[in-house]
Amino acid sequence: MLINRESQFYIGGEWQVHPKAVHQPVVDPASERSIGQIALGDSTHVDLAVAAARKAFPAFSQSSVAERLDLLRRVHALLQQRAEQFAQAIVMEMGAAIGFARASQVFYATEHVRVQMEVLKRYEFLTVTGSTATAKEPIGVCALITPWNWPLYQITAKVAPAIAAGCTVLLKPSELSPYSALLFAEVMHDAGVPAGVFNLVNGTGESVGAHLASHPDVDMISITGSTRAGVLVAQAAAPTVKRVVQELGGKSPNILLDDAEFVEAVPKGVLAGMRNVGQSCSAPTRMLVPAHRLAEVEDLASKTARSIRVGPPLHPKTEMGPIANGAQYQRVQAMIRAGIDEGAKLVCGGPGRPTGLHSGFFAQPTIFSEVKPDMRIAREEIFGPVLALMPYRDEEQAIAIANDTVYGLGAHVQSSDRERARRVASRIRAGQVHINYPAWDGMAAFGGYKRSGNGREYGVHGLEEFLETKAMLGF
Repeated sequence: MLINRESQFYIGGEWQVHPKAVHQPVVDPASERSIGQIALGDSTHVDLAVAAARKAFPAFSQSSVAERLDLLRRVHALLQQRAEQFAQAIVMEMGAAIGFARASQVFYATEHVRVQMEVLKRYEFLTVTGSTATAKEPIGVCALITPWNWPLYQITAKVAPAIAAGCTVLLKPSELSPYSALLFAEVMHDAGVPAGVFNLVNGTGESVGAHLASHPDVDMISITGSTRAGVLVAQAAAPTVKRVVQELGGKSPNILLDDAEFVEAVPKGVLAGMRNVGQSCSAPTRMLVPAHRLAEVEDLASKTARSIRVGPPLHPKTEMGPIANGAQYQRVQAMIRAGIDEGAKLVCGGPGRPTGLHSGFFAQPTIFSEVKPDMRIAREEIFGPVLALMPYRDEEQAIAIANDTVYGLGAHVQSSDRERARRVASRIRAGQVHINYPAWDGMAAFGGYKRSGNGREYGVHGLEEFLETKAMLGF
């Protein structure tokens, strides 16, 4: 089914073939072999999709909440029915271990749709105070740019609230992991989305992404990606003064206060930092620990990292598959070498593939200790299974180290004293702080301070990014 869609874009309610489109190989990161060819769009295809979305907006923006709820229900049901198909596609396109693809990549992506249904049921689009009414109205045509590391999860995190708001959208997924996006377009079509409300054009950031950002008929652009990509999008969007929502890079700290249960907190912290092979912008990749307990943490952390089963992603016992693509694999290897060259203590892992794996973009779960705040591995986003153990003297220094970053997306605090943990969390400059490894919450606002972005996703906060505010006086 995927092969039939590789050369197609979904525009105006139809699958369209554009024979002159340039094609690019899709590479399976576990084998390093090409598994297909994806069509890359250009400005011509963007113009067609934007025109379709613009044409569909007047009617869809006036659709009822009940109509939009029904559409989201159908989308949610189809995502559940096709969950295994999505999981297999994600394994193929970006190398997630099959168990992780099923339990996290697909499950939580589906949850984004369910959460938006719950928000939509309760949201008041019109409130009246005295003789003044405040209306929340869909912003218009929205361009959505999604990344390769959580390919379906980030699509639903944007498309679901946009649809709930009454917006029409054009999706540009990553050209490195396009299959789950094509499957999602099939879901939207089969769910009966009105023509032009949802459109998909594959392509690169330099062509499709840049044209979307500067397009005068696009009212809003939402991007999840690197800080560099977010800056370029914002610059391109500035002349048309469109709304820009950015969820960008991170270098999240995990503060283990001295009263934390280290036997539990350290292993959980290692696994959190290396979740999705470390390819999460909010991954807690800086573990801050009391200096006098550093040796204890090194032992606990290395035992956990060494126990992670790295291997072929379709094997049922595999816990960590390969890095998602060749360019990122080289980046991770370069950063591991930088850590060694700068004098950090290599506790486990290191350059190259794990023992027994001779091909594929597989990296060793790697832990550095005695990492200083000015080292590259402490300051730059690595986006791989690499954890930095950073000693601190006291609570004040821990907070200072945590905030000593240009990023501010996520953070973690571990303590047996919840009030103390809350106090420390309140001083961390980040958009989301996790205390003692809580459960995932699709209603919790997600987004960054500083160079981690602008705007928020998830729950009611995600919905409101797609809404304009209108005051009507004398109502």
